[in-house]
Amino acid sequence: MLSTGCRQERRLRIALTADPEIPVPPLHYGGIERIVDLLAHGLVSLGHEVTLFANPASATAGQLIPWRGQQSSSKFDTVCNATTLARHVWSGRFHLVHSFSRVAYLLPLLPLPIPKLMTYQRQISRRSVKLGHALSRGSLWFSAISSQMMGGVRDVGTWRMVYNGVPLAVYDVSLDPGPNAPLVFVGRVEELKGPHLAIEIARRSGFPLIIAGNVPAEHRDFFDAKIKPHLNGSQVTYLGPVDDKAKNVLLGHARALLMPILWEEPFGIVMAEAMACGTPVIGFARGAVPEVVEHGVTGFVGTDLDGLVAAVPLVDRISRAACRARVEQLFSDRVVVRAYENVYREMLATGVKCQAGKLR
Repeated sequence: MLSTGCRQERRLRIALTADPEIPVPPLHYGGIERIVDLLAHGLVSLGHEVTLFANPASATAGQLIPWRGQQSSSKFDTVCNATTLARHVWSGRFHLVHSFSRVAYLLPLLPLPIPKLMTYQRQISRRSVKLGHALSRGSLWFSAISSQMMGGVRDVGTWRMVYNGVPLAVYDVSLDPGPNAPLVFVGRVEELKGPHLAIEIARRSGFPLIIAGNVPAEHRDFFDAKIKPHLNGSQVTYLGPVDDKAKNVLLGHARALLMPILWEEPFGIVMAEAMACGTPVIGFARGAVPEVVEHGVTGFVGTDLDGLVAAVPLVDRISRAACRARVEQLFSDRVVVRAYENVYREMLATGVKCQAGKLR
């Protein structure tokens, strides 16, 4: 909490950053951008002043300052964007900086005492964390979106964990999808996400499967070899990318969401989206799946394909109301925004420039 002087006025001026490639919010795929959009709207609704540094086509809450550089992989673009951010922060108009973009964008700001929060939604580099902590002399805090992400870095600097979430108003709970409800797979159609395993689960369990998601160009060969031959319009159907409206309908009318992932998923927003619709999740115990899904209560978490196949007929025992309740308690937009707001105030209270009367 803020000291008494800092609590007198709750309005914060926040610089929020997202990667430059995808607008905020995204039309289809873009998990990080969805969270940034959710956070921007939530903070503005609480009375805070938000300035978003993001793709020029972004249209979320708060003021937009477009990045000039459009490629995170470009060194030139990185310098341009770091300069843009630094110029605005140096003006002194912000109380803190919250980055969902590359830590390199913060380099000019690291020596400054202004509180900075780096949220990781991808694999965390211990080297980057150590460097950021050292250069900032502790004014850079870190946050992750699941406990498992912090396993190798929690001893460096100050860490907080804030789960990702979903805007509850976007998703309607469906308590009875009907006896013919299909299984669904929603996400990027690539090998690490396990869509080919979802097909195997559906085939062995005897239920139809609907696959929705984009096929990245670099994974087109995988799609052609492992997915396309099984598409027959009855047992396995591929819809392509879906927007939030279509996803709400798809998930709400599903028997279960399949998450047979083959990598350490940092969070997996689609699991929270499914449960917000009342739909149980069946997935491998990798990454954050065991944190997001309560085994036997909101779905089933297994260690092998046989276990996931065996779980499919058991989803009728899952309370779809309990699935929705878990999202309301842990993964809703309200919970996520309040959690970040609490981190901000903790940073300001313990930082080097939280002086009575400074916030107005």
